[in-house]
Amino acid sequence: MTKKVLPKEASTFTKKVNNQVKEALPFENTKDFDDARKGFIGTWDHVKVDTEDGHAVWDLEDYKFIEGEAPDSVNPSLWRIAQLNMTNGLFKVTDRVYQVRGFDMSNTTIMEGDTGLVITDTLMSVETARAALELYFEHRPKKPIKAIIYTHSHADHYGGVAGLISKEDVASGKVALIGPEGFMEAAVSENIFAGNAMIRRAEYMYGSRLSRGELGQVDAGLGKTASKGHMSLLAPNDTITFDHEKRVVDGIEVEFLMAPNTEAPSEHMMYFPQFKLLNIAEDAVHNLHNILTLRGAQIRDAYEWWKDIDKAIRAFGDKYEVCIGQHHWPTWGNEEINDMLIHQRDAYKYMHDQTLHFINKGLTAIEVAEAVKFPPALEEKWYLRGYYGTLNHDVKAIYQFYLGWYDGNPADLYPLPPEDVAKKYVEFMGGVDEVVKKARVSYEAGEYRWVAEVVKHAVFADGENGEARALLADALEQLGYQSESGPWRNVFLAGADELRNSVPEEVISGVTLDIVEGMPFNLILDYMGIRLNGERSIDKRISMNWKLTDVDENYHLLVNNSVLIYRDSEADDKADLTLTTTRDTFNHIFGGVKSFEEAFADKSVKLEGDAKKFAEFASLLDEFNPVFNIVTP
Repeated sequence: MTKKVLPKEASTFTKKVNNQVKEALPFENTKDFDDARKGFIGTWDHVKVDTEDGHAVWDLEDYKFIEGEAPDSVNPSLWRIAQLNMTNGLFKVTDRVYQVRGFDMSNTTIMEGDTGLVITDTLMSVETARAALELYFEHRPKKPIKAIIYTHSHADHYGGVAGLISKEDVASGKVALIGPEGFMEAAVSENIFAGNAMIRRAEYMYGSRLSRGELGQVDAGLGKTASKGHMSLLAPNDTITFDHEKRVVDGIEVEFLMAPNTEAPSEHMMYFPQFKLLNIAEDAVHNLHNILTLRGAQIRDAYEWWKDIDKAIRAFGDKYEVCIGQHHWPTWGNEEINDMLIHQRDAYKYMHDQTLHFINKGLTAIEVAEAVKFPPALEEKWYLRGYYGTLNHDVKAIYQFYLGWYDGNPADLYPLPPEDVAKKYVEFMGGVDEVVKKARVSYEAGEYRWVAEVVKHAVFADGENGEARALLADALEQLGYQSESGPWRNVFLAGADELRNSVPEEVISGVTLDIVEGMPFNLILDYMGIRLNGERSIDKRISMNWKLTDVDENYHLLVNNSVLIYRDSEADDKADLTLTTTRDTFNHIFGGVKSFEEAFADKSVKLEGDAKKFAEFASLLDEFNPVFNIVTP
């Protein structure tokens, strides 16, 4: 076995950059630490959550090193949020309102109704959701869950739902499961359609394979990192569709405000008048958020974002006394809440407007990102620091939202692919050895961004060149040590680690049985169309009828012109074949639990017609490799 190459220490230049951060920011303002601890009731001595077979899902012991002054290898501002995100346990927010924090990257909020509990968001994993509820019951009366509210369509807010309630609870109406309009479509399409690429990129963003430590992963900005447990999904049985729609849930009044296409494609905020409490969901947390997340997703609308924060201020700005989000800690007091929300609103509007200001002056995305700087009134706010999103990459996302990837320069319209352009660059520069030699001089001068830019071409021209890989890793590593953003640090350090060592052997799939069970069947068919290999499908024509007997649904599928077209409630009398089965059987097949061959063998799927045509269809569907290269060719 090849010995793993370990990280290096911070360079002199990195130490200087991080020391400048200490001098520039108001570290003497420690109010956030007081607020993060306010209302503390209790926690576990060792916050560790395992699967039934002993696999670690969550373990805060990994982060015991986050104490005292920031080390040279961590940006002091990032170290600050990393310390704050270590605050964990059960907290009382106000009468009848509690939160469990630090048991996953997100929070779960528990309200005590007249006869039971109303829970907002369920963490990412079934195991951490159960652990959070267990902690709550150690300190509060054990009551049944009457309702669960999803704030939005991201997995760290719904993934633990099956750890708290069952699909039978939802189907029978025993538990109200409330979500915003478009929730299921957004949850599935965002995490499944491009899920294979997102999961691999998320490993970089959250540093999931990095060691925890001063030279490794320390935080993700919104929380420590994402838990690694079983992720589930249940469809809401009650959908919120318009502003100021109201519900009374187990005696708790709630008024909703829609916020689609802000932090998530499907999202809503809510106000609880009995508690004078605003739940801002994830539209205003204690850091600057992402307009485009580094793992990849649909671009968010900064214009709608500032408008929806302002909508909350206008609707409830003279009423609320507590503001909670589903990450970080609450804000108390009407004046302080308004101050935070006004500055959050203004930050998103500033980014939006100033990006377009410079766009209209002819600057490209990279140039705009270098030009836009927050004014002091926004720059000085801890809750607008770039711990998760950053001003730099948010501005690029806004540029992309309005103008797309093309910067207007004809030379950039039809560029060569990375490996081809790398070989040409390196040839022009005198070969890989010459590139590395010159880049090393730049590295010794602390020009890490330039070293990363130029040496990536050497690596893509010759992926086996150890000297080029090592130098690029060194440059990325120092950029990581300097980063205020947790995801930026993780991305840089993950790239450095893979350059020095190797890509992971496997990545966990995001297409699980629980996820598939929650998907409308048309979305499963959409995903099959994505898996269809267009080149192998040339000149193929396959017509199929699929019958799902337990849900009384019928579909006609047609492969033609290298695409998969489907229609519901329709059949082709001249189809090549007909499959008859149940939705439950299909769930097990597409959830990876069962194969078509096994289903044919046990007759849970019956095939009438041309079996060879189905075999031909199956041969056209690619399985996506979840492990692909990112920093190497």
